Amino acid sequence: MIGVGLRSPHHQDFIEQFPSVGWLEIHSENFFNRHTPQYQQLMTLIEHYPISCHGIGLSLGSADPINLEHVKQLKQLIDVVNPIMVSDHLSWSSIDGQYFNDLLPLPYTKQALDLFCQKVVQVQDLLNRQILIENPSSYLSFAHSVIPEWEFLTTVQQRTGCGLLLDLNNIYVNSFNHQFDCQTYLNAINPETVKEIHLAGFTVKHFPQGEIWIDTHNQPVSEPVWQLYRQWVEQHGKHFPTLIEWDADLPPLERLLAEAAKADVILKREHHHEICCKERSSPHPTILCQSTTISR
Repeated sequence: MIGVGLRSPHHQDFIEQFPSVGWLEIHSENFFNRHTPQYQQLMTLIEHYPISCHGIGLSLGSADPINLEHVKQLKQLIDVVNPIMVSDHLSWSSIDGQYFNDLLPLPYTKQALDLFCQKVVQVQDLLNRQILIENPSSYLSFAHSVIPEWEFLTTVQQRTGCGLLLDLNNIYVNSFNHQFDCQTYLNAINPETVKEIHLAGFTVKHFPQGEIWIDTHNQPVSEPVWQLYRQWVEQHGKHFPTLIEWDADLPPLERLLAEAAKADVILKREHHHEICCKERSSPHPTILCQSTTISR
């Protein structure tokens, strides 16, 4: 099931066309205010599409207490939208009640791990549902980090029962910025805990000291990230809800849907491969083949 982000410039296109797409992702905080045209448009669209609520404001990695008013507003939105997924990030964005317009990296230490897990459990209890945690993009690391990010993330999942939102573009970007092997990261992830995948584009920035890759979400998915996606789907052989993230320099909706179609082809190809494998391994391949033909 392939989804795309519901962003303001495309709202009217969706209202007028209702294009065929598996689901829509909203940025939760943009819809806390019920008295906006965007909220009213969302009320129309939830009658036609499953919705995922993707947040940037829980600040789960902050030393600040959980913002209960924020969670209350999120819960109110969830109660109205009935989303298929609710997610936020392995990051922090507030200190002493002041919020930054960014998702900042954590020191990967035992203390930070304990704090993050406590907050995930608290939020899941308040929302009375599982949330998904997304692996972040980052452009610096802390000298006193002692836990690899993939181990930190999987430990959060094991301790809290949260799901994982696996952002393959972030893994690819970070593999360059922090010099690790993408496969090392992916091999550490239990596919049964992955409830969603993000695909996006990135930008290379050049500086006198070298270059850095930035998760800008402003262009098509790069071929290396498509390749990671193909490998993941082929290896694990299941349909992962997948989102095409394109948040800046937005193209026409048709271009965004074309990116989604690429992901759909990959999933359908793997589904066809699964069917063929079952037919070959079955003691009654003719019956299976007939059943498969009828279902199509």
